[in-house]
Amino acid sequence: MTKVAPIDQRKADHIKINLEQDVRSALTTGLENYHFIHEALPELDLNRLDTTVSLFAKRLAAPILISSMTGGTAEAETINLRLAEAAQEMKVAMGVGSQRAAIEHPEQAKTFQVRRVAPDILLFANLGAVQLNYGYSIDHCHRAVDMIQADALYLHLNPLQEAVQDAGDTNFEGLAKKIEDVCKQTNVPVIAKEVGWGISEQTAKLLSDCGVSAIDVAGAGGTSWSQVEMHRAPDEFTRQLAATFVGWGIPTTESILNVKKAVPNMTIFASGGIKDGLDIAKCIALGATLGGMAGQFLKAAAVSTEQAVEMMKLTKRQIEVTMFAAGAKEVRELENGKLLER
Repeated sequence: MTKVAPIDQRKADHIKINLEQDVRSALTTGLENYHFIHEALPELDLNRLDTTVSLFAKRLAAPILISSMTGGTAEAETINLRLAEAAQEMKVAMGVGSQRAAIEHPEQAKTFQVRRVAPDILLFANLGAVQLNYGYSIDHCHRAVDMIQADALYLHLNPLQEAVQDAGDTNFEGLAKKIEDVCKQTNVPVIAKEVGWGISEQTAKLLSDCGVSAIDVAGAGGTSWSQVEMHRAPDEFTRQLAATFVGWGIPTTESILNVKKAVPNMTIFASGGIKDGLDIAKCIALGATLGGMAGQFLKAAAVSTEQAVEMMKLTKRQIEVTMFAAGAKEVRELENGKLLER
């Protein structure tokens, strides 16, 4: 029987692989199929545009989300603190990686605890939804939120990753009812999040019926966690199994539109292959509230807090220039017919 790597080793592997290997999906996000109508006379002052967004009783300076990435190792603690410091300076939202490692090994909690450097940010706790079928309870969800003083809780959905992982947790049966119970019994908003294969109309409707406050589509087109698992595979069988699914998933644009169609009033976070502020602006025009990026911020934070701040400043300016050239004074105006499909 194959020896399963401990959680902290898996987390260290994930950081290393994401920084060093090509783990992109074979699919694209679909964002390349859309463009904004250019306004040569926008009648706007670039430096007086409003990029602010209000969400879960907090005001963000821009619709930017540092997508959930990491935790559970010393390197992850450094990266999380740098990301949080940058998020505090830039007034943007942040999610931490899965906190299962810290739930099971409380000494690792400090690798996720970023409030000490980011007292004001919109911060999301994170647990794998499938763990509710493996002994986790409402109490564990409360512990994850309390551990980092989070404003909301991500429950991430990763059936394909678990299925191609050595000894993954693959019993997703009856999970919707348990997600519903969490939504009813936690005192913070619950956000359902894919990890890179997108959301269908059926899943969006099911999650809405569970009572989630938002859906992070995490569509295909960016990091493929089956590719990450391929690089971690302990044997050739598992490697080939993971490699099979490099082209699997629902692209980010389709996922946003699926949620909008199935549940028109659902708050949507767009992530999955988003590479810059122009992509975030496109996602907002399609119906998202926030746009999340992971890889770019991870690479920057691996260098320094200052590098992460610079990346966030660039992303915000890219959104502002998009709004300026498209004639949108406020973020929500991007939805007003300014985006066309090619």
